[in-house]
Amino acid sequence: MSAAIEARGLSKHYKGKAALDQTDFHIETGRIVGLIGPNGAGKTTALKAILGLVPFEGQLAVLGFDPRTQRDRLMQDVCFIADVAVLPRWIRVREAIDFVEGVHPRFDRAKCERFLANTQLKPDAKVRTLSKGMTVQLHLALVMAIDAKLLVLDEPTLGLDILYRKQFYQRLLEDYFDEEKTILITTHQVEEIEHILTDLMFIQNGKIVLSATMDEVGERFTEVMVGADAIEAARALKPLDERQVFGKSVLLFDGVPRRQLAELGETRTPGIADLFVATMKGTYA
Repeated sequence: MSAAIEARGLSKHYKGKAALDQTDFHIETGRIVGLIGPNGAGKTTALKAILGLVPFEGQLAVLGFDPRTQRDRLMQDVCFIADVAVLPRWIRVREAIDFVEGVHPRFDRAKCERFLANTQLKPDAKVRTLSKGMTVQLHLALVMAIDAKLLVLDEPTLGLDILYRKQFYQRLLEDYFDEEKTILITTHQVEEIEHILTDLMFIQNGKIVLSATMDEVGERFTEVMVGADAIEAARALKPLDERQVFGKSVLLFDGVPRRQLAELGETRTPGIADLFVATMKGTYA
């Protein structure tokens, strides 16, 4: 399968500090990838490099183009939803639709209007009169109606309530995604995207510390809840993490056969949030 994004030795420094540190990653076409990391880990810098918004060192190909020298061509096939929806406060909803329709050849006005039909947005409403959540809804409708090969989402549902967040991800799957499109998402609300991801990447201190498909995550990582009688045997298997829940110990393992762990207690596949917390321990020390 061809690569939508291929990075080798990707580096970016700010005032001598590495935001990206010789990092490598590979994202195949037709995947939904979650790029997860703590604040300051390099997520936003990686997205800016992919979008050609910052200079960088190393090799980076996005849809076969170099973002540094071929950004104009690249952006014909890329859409970006930032964590802050930036729209002119004077513009009306219908005028915003008219504008995007006029400048982007792949904009589908009917799809945009279908998305807005499920909101409280009115065509003559000005952006300055909209709530933060409604402004985000307008921004999402405009961008998701563009038939892009790569969709980059940076905290895309920030400012939306839980109902609209769920609707957004559902529409993302039903109305936008197909095997020819690739979606890269960063968010701190990892539980909300877990069910739609095909791949997972953790970034820490400018480096990718975990890159795996969701199937591989399910095969590699196991949590086991053990009582006091089995705790020493479990610790001998060198868990990645240990925490206490209702008076019992929950230990997280990487690569230990689940059958072996089942002899010690109740096993389950960890959620992304639990896996993230275990991987990032010490980040804020």
